[in-house]
Amino acid sequence: MAGPADARQPKDRNLAEIDKTQIRNAATVIVLRDRFTAPRILMGQRGAQAAFMPNKFVFPGGAVDAGDAAVPLATPVPDICAQRLSEEADATLAHAITVAAIRELWEETGQILGAPGTWHSPPPPDWTTFAATGHLPAADALQFVFRALTPPGRPRRFDARFFLVDADALTTDPDDFDAASDELSHLQWIPLSEIRTFDMPFITQVVLAEVQARAQDLTPPTSVPYFRNNDEESLFMRLHGRPMED
Repeated sequence: MAGPADARQPKDRNLAEIDKTQIRNAATVIVLRDRFTAPRILMGQRGAQAAFMPNKFVFPGGAVDAGDAAVPLATPVPDICAQRLSEEADATLAHAITVAAIRELWEETGQILGAPGTWHSPPPPDWTTFAATGHLPAADALQFVFRALTPPGRPRRFDARFFLVDADALTTDPDDFDAASDELSHLQWIPLSEIRTFDMPFITQVVLAEVQARAQDLTPPTSVPYFRNNDEESLFMRLHGRPMED
């Protein structure tokens, strides 16, 4: 995965070893700021040469790494979110997906979601710079709010889980992106009222509708939308609920 430019390789390294038809588990973080006054969302723009969604404005996120499963959390994700993460999925993935969300946020924006703590064993390579800050990842502020499976035929396919987090939970200055990689450019806080004027993927627009509905709700959702696209059909369903009607 990507990270600080002087410490990490680009996300698309070793592409020859990646099965491009494989569906990879992924995590995305939607950071919401000033939710009760003038809500803004942290987004950046993907590069023109990116294989997946070039030039689009997106939330920070990416695929789960093999080392994420072994990374300790200072605090776990809320129980209700852990339950929803385990539905229609391998329950053992919930921890790694949550960890990946925090790593991707750090790598692509330089923002830390964590608590001061000591790593009792050497961190995986993609966690070295995060560990060097003296923090352990903390997931208690994350809310699992959306899941989407990339449709067939795309150059990359991801089973992405979207997490909402309030900017107040960050331990870093929300306006300081000095530690960010160059994976996303033009990192900025975009007013929720203006965000649809930016060039975004379709699924990002769908997720934003869910975020707008939850902008002033501090509690994790008990029901999570799941936009599932596979070779047979596309379903807009809910985890812990019946399929949604058209």
